[in-house]
Amino acid sequence: MAEDHSYEAILRRCLAEAPAEVDRREGSLLYDALAPACARLAALYTELDTMLDRAFPDTAAGEDLDRKCAERGIARLEAAPAVRRGYFTGATPPLGARFSGGDLNFAVTLDEGEGACQLTAETAGAAGNSWFGTLLPIDHIAGLTAARLGEVLVPGEDEEDDESLRGRYFDSFEEQAFGGNAADYRARVGELDGVGGVKAARTPAGGGTVGVCILGADWAPPSPELVEQVQQALDPGENPGAGVGLAPIGHTVTVTGARGVTVDVAFTLTLAPNVTWADVEQAVGEAVGAYFTDLARSWAASDCLTVRISQVETRVLDVAGVVDVEGTTLNGQAANLVLEGDEVPLPGEVSHGAA
Repeated sequence: MAEDHSYEAILRRCLAEAPAEVDRREGSLLYDALAPACARLAALYTELDTMLDRAFPDTAAGEDLDRKCAERGIARLEAAPAVRRGYFTGATPPLGARFSGGDLNFAVTLDEGEGACQLTAETAGAAGNSWFGTLLPIDHIAGLTAARLGEVLVPGEDEEDDESLRGRYFDSFEEQAFGGNAADYRARVGELDGVGGVKAARTPAGGGTVGVCILGADWAPPSPELVEQVQQALDPGENPGAGVGLAPIGHTVTVTGARGVTVDVAFTLTLAPNVTWADVEQAVGEAVGAYFTDLARSWAASDCLTVRISQVETRVLDVAGVVDVEGTTLNGQAANLVLEGDEVPLPGEVSHGAA
């Protein structure tokens, strides 16, 4: 809109309305009287464009998008802290004991016994997933000789970004979640901490049964602990089908985790002059891994995933120093790899030949 109502265009239209005998040249009384008002009008048109962008869901951002989504009962997913397993020797720290690891602090939230504890990051977000190694106690713990931060039990999640929230807003017009239909399961389970993708299947074990398969928030197969947490949230095992959890009464739900399929990638590379495999090995591996992660992000919306050679080669060719790639194989086969409906690809060995 603003492009059709620039300062020059508005001023030109206003001057054209004046009688022909009136002096309309720059510096004339009429020109000097109209110019400031036309400049202000042009600024108002620009502001109006901005207001329109803020008012519609395809262009709104931040708080404006939050308010638009609220009209559909959709809220931005908040950041969630990572839950990790820690290993301790010499003494088991008490609940609430705080440790420093990397740039974050963690607090003990559950004693698992035999020197293992669950710790929750004090800072919400995905940053709590990435650091492994020695933990330093913030307060003195008598008898403690070593502490180590281990595997991720529940991945930390950053606050939902605008594009993800916008996608859920538009998806809400395509499917109505109601009364335990597939959309209801996807919506409810997808909001649970640590869950990144959801598939629901009807009657996998006969009438009244529902199968729910989940993917972790890190777009990898979920931990057994997360699968059990989702199972308990939906349909606790002590009274299946009773409607005690989120699942409707009469729905006996079985929760499983998506299975990871390790994919070994091999190809022949042509590298730029003075570039060696050691120079590009890490970047090539990250490029392949990023493609697999992108595939996993689409898992919930797909019947099954297909790892495509053409996509692998495209990602590898984007790596600086790689001139050409050919002879690509996936798990030893020169063909696309079609996975089962409950499978996602995991990076395996990346090997190469020189051309």
